[in-house]
Amino acid sequence: MEIPEDKEQRILQAKKKVRLLKLFYIHLAAYIVFVALLGYNLYIVEGSYKNNIISLNLSIIVAWTVFIVIHGFKVFKDRTLFNKNWEDKKLRKFAPKEETEKKMWE
Repeated sequence: MEIPEDKEQRILQAKKKVRLLKLFYIHLAAYIVFVALLGYNLYIVEGSYKNNIISLNLSIIVAWTVFIVIHGFKVFKDRTLFNKNWEDKKLRKFAPKEETEKKMWE
């Protein structure tokens, strides 16, 4: 059984999106773990090189935060929070409830 070319393209695009999303979540998990470790390192560091270690750790945290934000924008660029489809779904969801409520009070 052959899959039509258009459907095959959509399946490949969907697999690509799922892979990118999975990689982003792995990246985010690693970011959270390492930022926690670096934060702990900032807490326990002592000695003559304290300022150098603190500045290195903070620069790593800032740089990685920038990279994770850019990665997130690339992965979620097509998704908007309040798009037209969302508005339509909410209108369909709340419209019947409003009609029944009006009938009860009228």
